[in-house]
Amino acid sequence: MNEFLTTWHEAAVTSAGLFWMALWAFGLGYLISSMIQVFVTRERMKQTMGGEGPKPIALGTFFGFISSSCSFAALATTRSLFAKGAGFVASLAFLLASTNLVIELGIIIAVFLGWQFVVGEYVGGILLILFTWMIVRLTGAFGLAEKARERAREAEGSQEEGEVPNWKKLIQSREGWRKVSHRYVMEWGMVWKDVTVGFTVAGIIAAFVPRAFFETLFIGSGSDDPAFWQVLAQTIVGPLAAFFTFIGSMGNIPLAAVLFSNGVAFAGIMAFIFSDLIVLPVLRIQAKFYGWPMALYIMGVFLIALVGTALVLHYALSAMGLLPDPSGVQAVTDREFFKVDYTLFLNLAFLALSGVFLWWKGVTAGFGNPVGEGATEKILFVLAVIAYLWLAGGLVIAPMLAG
Repeated sequence: MNEFLTTWHEAAVTSAGLFWMALWAFGLGYLISSMIQVFVTRERMKQTMGGEGPKPIALGTFFGFISSSCSFAALATTRSLFAKGAGFVASLAFLLASTNLVIELGIIIAVFLGWQFVVGEYVGGILLILFTWMIVRLTGAFGLAEKARERAREAEGSQEEGEVPNWKKLIQSREGWRKVSHRYVMEWGMVWKDVTVGFTVAGIIAAFVPRAFFETLFIGSGSDDPAFWQVLAQTIVGPLAAFFTFIGSMGNIPLAAVLFSNGVAFAGIMAFIFSDLIVLPVLRIQAKFYGWPMALYIMGVFLIALVGTALVLHYALSAMGLLPDPSGVQAVTDREFFKVDYTLFLNLAFLALSGVFLWWKGVTAGFGNPVGEGATEKILFVLAVIAYLWLAGGLVIAPMLAG
């Protein structure tokens, strides 16, 4: 019993410590993302993404980058673009870019995994789009695109776009920064459940799951030079694991760090990170927007593209001698999380900023429904509440009982 209580405490401390390490990075990423979304003019976005050539796809990628958001918000925006005339591949490029070429995601990856994974995230995001374009051209989307567009138009309905103010005037105005504060709080509102569950699961796995489990699940993990078929197997297992976690990309990063510290190959980690758009809730939403045939087609295209991308990145870095070595990575549970260093001061600064923005949002617009709409959000809310109870028990009750 004491052993369980001690491990429970270790899991809770690890979860809290991982989040403490990442707090300033979340704040910085969401601040930059909020400023871009408020101040960058996007009124020509839909008009410039028609067609399937290089230009609309490049523009879809760029607009996705500046519109970076969580998977579920990106899905709704993509549906809107596709319904109003954007090309199919350009719409998919927007979706992939808005969830993978994400500033805050790159910062979190740098904190937990290192620069090779940051390069993999951004270069891989471009490769994902190129592979997707190639697969769609080869298959012709099996003639599903126009029927899916009609269904998306029905789901979209008639929505009028508001006029977008001049960004130069907006950035100098109180109203502009009020909108930034609103967007900043909304960004946190979209991901807090995923982040809570993700960091809690990461701590539990790091403390309770033995290394032998990962070596069994991810074939060849821990090997200094895994064979190609072993690396390929890991790139397939990664998305399968992500499919059933229900955790978004931001919540998956600490879990990816746990996997990497347990010897999972670079390709397997990248495939796991790239899998935020092939999880079960996303598949259900795509089916609602476009119908099941198109939803399954998009999922298949993304799966093939991300496996190919992960393998290309892995062997490109290997050829250059830059592949990160998991054997030298400190176990997550052995880290010293809470100390007086730059993390402490950056966290205090962003906690203060978040407090100001939260107050400003509250007094000017209120907070809305913290649970969110839809069955998936309600399930995540319940899981988040359970996670908080688990963390509170592990941090407070477990060490008292063990003592």
